[in-house]
Amino acid sequence: MVQYLDPLLIMGLVLNFVALGVSRIRGVINAVAAQGVLLGAMTIMIHPAIGVRGVLLVGSTVVLKGFVIPRLLVHAMREANIQHEVKPVVDYMSSLVLGAVGTGLALVFSYSLPLAEEHRHLLLVPASLATVWAGFLMLTTRKKAIMQVLGYLVLENGIFLFGLLLLEAMPFLVEVGILLDLFTGVFVMGIIVHHISREFASTSTEHLSELRE
Repeated sequence: MVQYLDPLLIMGLVLNFVALGVSRIRGVINAVAAQGVLLGAMTIMIHPAIGVRGVLLVGSTVVLKGFVIPRLLVHAMREANIQHEVKPVVDYMSSLVLGAVGTGLALVFSYSLPLAEEHRHLLLVPASLATVWAGFLMLTTRKKAIMQVLGYLVLENGIFLFGLLLLEAMPFLVEVGILLDLFTGVFVMGIIVHHISREFASTSTEHLSELRE
């Protein structure tokens, strides 16, 4: 099944560029949700004999990243009545260029790492580093709080992807803890988006500087 891994990783990288280059928030949510489902499929391909623990991890990943969290974000988007990120700090074309440069550098850097022989010729490490970079770009260049939440999700997808190399060594409670932290973080950010929208009739994080205790 490993021969199908690289095509899925390439699809994941394409979804990074969709998230970086699309202004429509629903489109970015769909891209991040699809990326979460892909992570579940990749887990099976990297560790086909993962047992019950791995199956539970895959199921939790697909349900949370592919369905539960995107549904929460769509609800927050509707409550805040926003559809687009109009004026990001860095425009979409520049974001795509930066994403492409980061992906290229991730490919170069991954070849210098002391990887196990079975992982050396896979795109797993460069794809994970490129995904972390794409998430970091979204976190730092988008003004809408919900888009920053999506950037956080993309960044976490990259960390999760890198963690698949160590799946057999990671305790199950740590894996579940990561997913629960992710769920909690998105839930809290959804509340923040709602309150920013209610107070300022906007979800731009620029308004946070106006808050007082």
